[in-house]
Amino acid sequence: MNYRHSFHAGNSADVVKHSLLIELVRALQQKDGALTLIDTHAGCALYDLGGEQAQRTGEAAGGVLRAFADANPLLDSYRAAVQAVNVGAEPRLYPGSPQVLAQLLRPQDVLIVNEKHPEDARALRAAMRGTPAAVHERDAYELWLALLPTRTGRGVVVVDPPYEQTDERARITATLAAAHRKWAHGVTVIWYPLKDRVTHQRWKDALRRLDIAKFLSIEHWLYDADAPGIYNGAGLFIINPPYAFTQALAPLLDALRAALAPEGHRGELTADWLKE
Repeated sequence: MNYRHSFHAGNSADVVKHSLLIELVRALQQKDGALTLIDTHAGCALYDLGGEQAQRTGEAAGGVLRAFADANPLLDSYRAAVQAVNVGAEPRLYPGSPQVLAQLLRPQDVLIVNEKHPEDARALRAAMRGTPAAVHERDAYELWLALLPTRTGRGVVVVDPPYEQTDERARITATLAAAHRKWAHGVTVIWYPLKDRVTHQRWKDALRRLDIAKFLSIEHWLYDADAPGIYNGAGLFIINPPYAFTQALAPLLDALRAALAPEGHRGELTADWLKE
């Protein structure tokens, strides 16, 4: 599956991912200690929703525009993050994860963003100008391991690949296993697209065999029945989520599910521990 950020900016997956990322980082920031935030597959960081690539899919209509039309106050933090890069009531630009993370930085925090694709890396540097982010252009999996353990002690690694390669899930599984050995207490967020439940269950079984204790699985299925061969939603794996985040998760997930449910479908947005 090819999932270049620029074609899917502001879709339902982005709404869920960025809403949860904001709450996760804020939960960690309840402690004063510095955080290192690392985005391994950063993309361009800022996207034109009126541009050719975003318009080709039109997915923002089922994502960020639905979130802006919804009155639930639990989505206020997400809407504020999008509004921060826009002028006017309707979003014309969409902030990728690097921009969202930059908005959350405290003076003591560190942000490291990485993008291997040369064209996207140039756009990333331009978008992050004026922020304290360090920008890299390296292999994401090499960088992931090289920067662990983080210098600040606490941190978050966000892994958000385009799934262009057939071995992407295998590389994530192997790198996560190595990363956990180096940084067992660290927080890792892994984004993934969903197509069919059988394929996804096989990956979950492989991840379960890593024997990582605090492994949260969040799944957002857009359609009530399985629809093999098409994009059916997305989810996040979160390793070592803080208690304050998990305690506040249920109402936020329900608000997101309701806001993003396609016409004629209720949708499903759940959180379960991969390992009891």
